[in-house]
Amino acid sequence: MQKIVFILFLFFSGLAFSQTNPRDTIRLEHYATDSIPAAKPQASAEVIQEIEKANAPASLKVKKLNPTKAGLYSAVLPGLGQVYNKKYWKVPIVWGAVGTGVGIAIWNQNQYKKYREYYIAKLNGTQNDFLDRNPTLDKVALGNAQDRVKRQRDYAIAITGLIYILNIVDAVVDAHLYEGRKDPDLTLAPAVIYDDHNINPPKTGLALSFRF
Repeated sequence: MQKIVFILFLFFSGLAFSQTNPRDTIRLEHYATDSIPAAKPQASAEVIQEIEKANAPASLKVKKLNPTKAGLYSAVLPGLGQVYNKKYWKVPIVWGAVGTGVGIAIWNQNQYKKYREYYIAKLNGTQNDFLDRNPTLDKVALGNAQDRVKRQRDYAIAITGLIYILNIVDAVVDAHLYEGRKDPDLTLAPAVIYDDHNINPPKTGLALSFRF
């Protein structure tokens, strides 16, 4: 009898425990990481360049110029790009060349208006002080004079435009070459050239030096 009671006790005990769903583990939604992602290392060449720039003396540090900015400055006002490039001696040359071209174009334009007026007065037979003082001038001569000053005006405008473009190109190229001119390893200086065979006398020239 005791065995039967013991078996029934075990049976009911197993049935009671089978109705529960115990959890032996805890589910974590966020897993802790035991490492920190390292930053991507820079290339060795870039690191070396940064160290050299930081340790370089102030006199050897090369200032870079922006060619686009220099070109825009010269496009807005001729000579302003040369000021940006610190080529101050070029400013009077640029202003003189552009001013001369503009002056010649304006003078020929005024002459063209005068000869045009004389030519029209000659064709229409109207009175004109200049024609009254020069009665021997015919319409052919006046037409030729009108065409000549008009052609000279057009040439002056074209040359002035070319000078304007060269002013921009000079500013852009100068800004590109600025870094090379300030490079202590690249020098261009006057020098005396001697003849190795002592046949010709020494001559003056330019020496280009580049240190690796």
